[in-house]
Amino acid sequence: MTMNNKTDRRDFIKKTLFTAGALTIVPRHVLGGPGFTAPSDKISFGYIGTGKQIRTLLDNFIKLPEVKVLAAADVDSKKLARFKGWVETYYSEDSLQKKYKCCDTYGDYRELLGRKDIDAVVVATPDHWHAIQSIDALNAGKDVYCEKPLAHTIEEGRAIVNATRNNGRVLQTGSMQRSWRDFRKACELVRNGYIGEISKVLVNVGGPGLFCDLPEQPQPGYLDWNAWVGPAVWRPYNAVLSPPIEDDGWPMWRNYMAYGGGILADWGAHMFDIAQWGLGMDDSGPVRIIPPAERLAKWGVTFVYANGVEMVHEDFGRGYAVRFIGSEGTLDVSRSFLDSNPENIVTAALAATDVRLYHSDNHYKDFTDSIRDRTQPVADVEIGHRSATICSLGNIAYHLARPLEWDPEMEQFKDDAVANRLRSKAYREGYKLG
Repeated sequence: MTMNNKTDRRDFIKKTLFTAGALTIVPRHVLGGPGFTAPSDKISFGYIGTGKQIRTLLDNFIKLPEVKVLAAADVDSKKLARFKGWVETYYSEDSLQKKYKCCDTYGDYRELLGRKDIDAVVVATPDHWHAIQSIDALNAGKDVYCEKPLAHTIEEGRAIVNATRNNGRVLQTGSMQRSWRDFRKACELVRNGYIGEISKVLVNVGGPGLFCDLPEQPQPGYLDWNAWVGPAVWRPYNAVLSPPIEDDGWPMWRNYMAYGGGILADWGAHMFDIAQWGLGMDDSGPVRIIPPAERLAKWGVTFVYANGVEMVHEDFGRGYAVRFIGSEGTLDVSRSFLDSNPENIVTAALAATDVRLYHSDNHYKDFTDSIRDRTQPVADVEIGHRSATICSLGNIAYHLARPLEWDPEMEQFKDDAVANRLRSKAYREGYKLG
């Protein structure tokens, strides 16, 4: 079922999926004046993973008056202590938070999930941990904000969707571009035919995942490396995968298939997500995936939808961006531009009868609003799963180097046992979903 605006989605879900697990909220206006948020009106947060992305995730949530951060978990004790310091410093400087005690920390995320006073968790660990931790949180009755890509494999993504629905929970995927004006406007223009009939979409992001061959390095004492590897196949420590706190760069575990999906998945979860949104394919996907002729190519995989539209992983010279190609023109969108050829397409005002997409201007507030209303957020779990699936399909096609037939409804490759095995992965002994 396709929802064209936020109001319809909220009304629909209120009547269906989220009847269980609603918070008991005392309206803030009853207990205090303007700007006051009563303790009973708070959503208590815990964070799982406190690495590079966490400062953005902390700053955006902790500033919301309805949020209180109570705890965090990480296998790196230095990063965990830094996070604790940030939280406690913030609350010590907030005149309305004088009764705040402390941010509790845990080396094992399961201890955090065992707390009854935590309503929602933020999962910001490497991709290979997303599914297990998100599903454990959902089964523990928590709402979840999970970084993108939502899952490491196609079967993991579907398992997260099922756990979200079965537990009556809210899950927001960290595809925050859905809450940016230019991306929404681009997709509305495309969906309403302002560039005519779509024939092709170009998506430029980095290359596919690699097999890890990093050498062993001495393991630091502050890091529980065995827990960092977790469900993945065991390999010795290397700082490229989990850099020390002094290294402020992006950790490059994301390059390797054992832990991520290359930049194809890392940025693809953003840009393929926008392509899917513009094409109206949030609950579906392509039916054919064609790899480039060159065996070791890093660009060139083509996704073909049932209506004949092609989406191509291609560098078209404008950085990480999306180009929609229609019969009446083209439209390009990225984090730094929204433009078109002819130029007047992007300046057009939408008509009153045009389809409007879910309107969110704050990805983090949209999550907390959805928790309160028990509604689907702008980057709901199904959307996150479908966008992550595109990334997985691309990696599988690059790896196998042959055309693949995909059934987006059954989420299976047609008559291809080898490709179907790649929809999932083997977990190290002692780990499982749920």
